[in-house]
Amino acid sequence: MTTEPRPARPIVANTTVLKRLEISSDLWLMWVAKPEGYDFKAGQYCTLGIDGIERAYSIVSAPFEDTLELFVELVPPPDGNLTPLLHRLKTGDKISIRPRAKGIFTFDPTHPVQVFVATVTGVVPYVSILRQYLYDGARGHRFFLLFGASYTDELGYDDELRRIAAAFPDLLTFVPTISRPDEKRNAHWQGETGRVNTIVEKYLTQWSLAPEDTLVYACGNPSMIEDVKQRMMPRGFDVHEERFWKDE
Repeated sequence: MTTEPRPARPIVANTTVLKRLEISSDLWLMWVAKPEGYDFKAGQYCTLGIDGIERAYSIVSAPFEDTLELFVELVPPPDGNLTPLLHRLKTGDKISIRPRAKGIFTFDPTHPVQVFVATVTGVVPYVSILRQYLYDGARGHRFFLLFGASYTDELGYDDELRRIAAAFPDLLTFVPTISRPDEKRNAHWQGETGRVNTIVEKYLTQWSLAPEDTLVYACGNPSMIEDVKQRMMPRGFDVHEERFWKDE
């Protein structure tokens, strides 16, 4: 009796673009179908591909949601390989997806105080974490989110985060900041100004946060992350990091 070998499990599957929404000339939201059985933790990333070119993208949606939501920044060639292809996608187009989400930039519940620091698309894991936290009806944590961008139209999820902070003031404090307040594109901005890494110390002092019960997360531009670490770690704060390189 002979046994036929089992077919190898496919390392990629196809999914479909369900919707997209332009945020600015080089930023957009995209929703793709969630493959059957696709599980992930809030803060993890999926791996998408076109024509064999693959990159990892953090997932905006929380695990309980039915679709995979993404916030993508266009990086033109020669630095960008996949995002120009993603930028051309329309509703109904197909894209490959690896069958498992990955990543360790996830919620660590051991610290009652959670400080999220982000630049532009680096806000994505935090949105996922907050959505899931609210959905679960969890308790016992306090979140502070510092979100930086050059221009106001790069503050994706600004409205959602403001709504959460207004509805749950004892859960989330949200501070967006603009690094180029004098430019015409930011003419109507009346909020905080400066690079997000340069205001972290001010706000942690203002909020009277202590290293022993506070975990600082930094996600986005690598230089921002390094500066946050150099500012926070000597003061005794633990820093959890996720770097977004070009075309990621």
